[in-house]
Amino acid sequence: MGTHVIKMPDIGEGIAEVELSVWHVKVGDMVVEDQVLADVMTDKAMVDIPSPVHGKVISLGGEPGEVMAVGSILISIEVEGAGNTKESALSAVVEQAAPAPKADIKAPVVESKPAAKPLVAAAQAPVARDADERPLASPAVRKHALDAGIQLRLVQGSGPAGRILHDDLEAYLQQGTTRASAGANPYAERNDEEQIPVIGMRRKIAQRMQDATRRAAHFSYVEEIDVTALDDLRVHLNEKHGASRGKLTLLPFLVRAMVVALRDFPQINARYDDEAQVITRLGAVHVGVATQSDVGLMVPVVRHAEARSLWGTAEEITRLATAARTGKASRDELSGSTITLTSLGALGGIVSTPVLNLPEVAIVGVNRIVERPMVIKGQIVIRKMMNLSSSFDHRVVDGMDAAQFIQAIRGLLEQPASLFLE
Repeated sequence: MGTHVIKMPDIGEGIAEVELSVWHVKVGDMVVEDQVLADVMTDKAMVDIPSPVHGKVISLGGEPGEVMAVGSILISIEVEGAGNTKESALSAVVEQAAPAPKADIKAPVVESKPAAKPLVAAAQAPVARDADERPLASPAVRKHALDAGIQLRLVQGSGPAGRILHDDLEAYLQQGTTRASAGANPYAERNDEEQIPVIGMRRKIAQRMQDATRRAAHFSYVEEIDVTALDDLRVHLNEKHGASRGKLTLLPFLVRAMVVALRDFPQINARYDDEAQVITRLGAVHVGVATQSDVGLMVPVVRHAEARSLWGTAEEITRLATAARTGKASRDELSGSTITLTSLGALGGIVSTPVLNLPEVAIVGVNRIVERPMVIKGQIVIRKMMNLSSSFDHRVVDGMDAAQFIQAIRGLLEQPASLFLE
């Protein structure tokens, strides 16, 4: 038997250190080639670290939340044969790889699972995984779980190395309300507490939000928009072309409106380097679309939105959202935006105050659509109304420019044919 030492890989782009986000294995687990061992976090992207070998985990090189240098020992695995480290150096390797115990932060662990389990085993009870643990599952399974409203961390996997399969999701759904504790008193007094370490993506989000509110001079502008005609157009296009081109949401229309409006407001499609005191205005419109994922808020980027058709934009938004939610979005797909669009869909509320995605100087927020009585030409009619709640960096964007920009978007959306006039 020998030892195979896996070191923290070079993620690229000059990154010298990364944060260890979560372990998917623990000491004593048997692993197979290509099984994901851990997730590490760069500035914005989560990266899977797979195993290049079969073997048994004998030591871990850090704990979740620890920042590790590229090239440092990540994990040691006992393998058949000589391994990639000399026997004489094994003790030193193990000593370096084993982290000192910490009192406050406990590393998430995955319970050891056999290679395969009958389906009935997956239906016995929810799995008690830690909140930051990312179970093994394919992108298709993750989407299935997302659509069904299932938290993957609660599902027992019956595939190799505990991988969650479609059958496992179906078995979990079949349990229905039986997961609730029998006879539980909903009015019982509770005194439990839970401490959750702020690590990984949540730490990055916290840092970026705090940095944005500290550095930028935020101001918000809210305007209501009559989207009745726009939604009628969307429904018509979906009925006529949805089967062949895909269904359209309102987001592609909003992206198109932003692209057209920005032609007259180049100061808003910009980045501000506040250290160098330089504003860079860009001709290309790279729209970041804020997307909620299992690990937190991510902003995949629709590049060159100015050159995309309505359906091309819709397809790219869907592709990027899926990649972000399944943890497959690359670093390039999560960086380089020039302006951001954020929407909570049906949960969008009436008004919001979105936080800038620095170094951008503007973010357009979409609130939910509601039907309201409106007075048009002296008549009370029911119209579909929606608010845009947008924020700007007042160091760069004047209030008048921001208001005129949103009014330009309003005009385009209320007269949707104008979105396509050149």
